[in-house]
Amino acid sequence: MLRLQAKKTLSLAFPIMIGEVAQLSLGLIDSAMVGAVGYRQLAAAALVLSVINIPFVFGIGITISVSQMVSMAHGTRDAKKVSHYLFNGFWLCVISAVAIAVILEFSKDILFHLGQDPEVAQLAVPYLQIMGWGIIPMILFLSLKQFTDGLEYTKTAMVLSLGAIPLNAFLNWLLIYGNWGFPRMELYGAGLGTLITRSVMFVVLALVIIFHPVFKKYMLIGKRAWYFRMQTIKDLLHIGIPSSLQIAMEAGAFAVSGILIGTLGAVSLASHQIALSVASFTFMISMGLSQAGSIRTSNAFGRKDWKLIGAIGKSTLIIALIYGATCALFFIVFKNQLPLLFNKNAEVVTLASLLMVFAALFQISDSTQAICAGLLRGVKDVKVPTFFIAIAYWVVGLPLGYYLTFNMGMGASGIWTGFIAGLTLSAIFLTFRFSKLVRREL
Repeated sequence: MLRLQAKKTLSLAFPIMIGEVAQLSLGLIDSAMVGAVGYRQLAAAALVLSVINIPFVFGIGITISVSQMVSMAHGTRDAKKVSHYLFNGFWLCVISAVAIAVILEFSKDILFHLGQDPEVAQLAVPYLQIMGWGIIPMILFLSLKQFTDGLEYTKTAMVLSLGAIPLNAFLNWLLIYGNWGFPRMELYGAGLGTLITRSVMFVVLALVIIFHPVFKKYMLIGKRAWYFRMQTIKDLLHIGIPSSLQIAMEAGAFAVSGILIGTLGAVSLASHQIALSVASFTFMISMGLSQAGSIRTSNAFGRKDWKLIGAIGKSTLIIALIYGATCALFFIVFKNQLPLLFNKNAEVVTLASLLMVFAALFQISDSTQAICAGLLRGVKDVKVPTFFIAIAYWVVGLPLGYYLTFNMGMGASGIWTGFIAGLTLSAIFLTFRFSKLVRREL
C-alpha cells in the first residue's frame, strides 16, 4: 500500500519537481552570472531577494489556493466548479500581483535604511524595481500552473519551465555583459532578462490552456462558470491567506536573516547568498513533493477518504526522510566545490563552505516540514499549522540566530544555527499535527 502510494506521488511530483528546480535555476543562473561581475553585485542581488521574497511568497501562497480548490472539485468530477475556481483564482492573483509590484516600487528607498554597505544598496535599487515588476507575470504564470497541476497535468508547466532556462541564460549573456552590441547593464540586465523570461512563460502557458484539447472543456464551460462569487473568493482566501502566511513566515525569516547578515559586510552577505541558493535548490524538490502530496490528499479529501490520506502522507514522509539524508551527505561531501560555482573570492568561498555544513544539518527537517505543511493544506487544515510555523521561525529560530550572531560573536554561523532550530521545531510540530488529524478521522 505504502509503496504503491509512494510511486503514485512520485509520478505526479516528478514534473512538478523538475519545474520547481527549473524555476530556481533561473535565480541560480542570475547569481552565477552576476557573481562573475563582482561580489558586490552578488551581495546587491542577495539584498534585493531578501527584501522581495516576503511579498513575493505571499503572492505564491494565493496561487496555491487555486490548485487546492481545483483538485477538490476535480475529485468530485465537477468540471463547472473547476472552471469557476480557475476564473476567480486567476483574477484574485492578478490583483495580488499588481498590488505587490506597486508596493515594492514605492518602497525601494528602504534599501538605504537597512544598515547595508552603501555601494551595495546603491546597486540594489534599480534591480529591486525591475524585479518587482517581474513579479506580475510570474504570479500569473504560477496561478495557471496551479490550475494545470490541480488537474494532475503537471508536465505542461514543467516543459515551459525547462525551456525558460536557456532563454534566461541567453538574455543574461546579452544584457549583463553587453554582448552582440547590447548595452552592458550588469545587475539590472539580469533583472530585465528575468522579466522578459517570466512574461514569455505566462503568455505561452495561457495560450496552451486556451487552445489545447485537454483543457478545452473547461474553456467551453466558461460562459456558465466564469462569474465572480464572493463565497468562492472567501474559499480561495481561506486556503490562500494562511498558505501565504506560512510561506511568508519561513521566507521572511530567511529574508530578515539575510538583511542581518548584510550588516556584517558584503563578504558575509555574498557567502550567505551562495549557501542559501544551493539549499534553496534542494528545497525545490521538497516543494515538488509537498505540492504533489497536497494535490493527492486534497483529491482524496473531496471524497472523505481518510484511509487513503493517511497512506499518502506516511509514504510521502518516508520519501522526505530518504531525500533529506541524501542532500545532507551531498552538501558535506561537496561543501568546498559548490561555492566556486558562484564566486572565486577566497574569503567568500571559505565562509560559504562553512555555511554549507549548517545547510546540511537541516536538510531532513526542511524536507519534512515542507511536505507536512502541504499535506495539511490538502485537508484544509491551515490555521493551526500557521501558528506552529510562526512559533518555530519567529519565536525560536530568528531570535536564537540573532542572539548567537550578535551577542555570542558567531557571525553568519549564528543565523544558520537559528535556521536549524526553527526548521527542526517546525518539522516536529507539523508531523504531529498531521498524524493527529489522520488518527482522529480513521
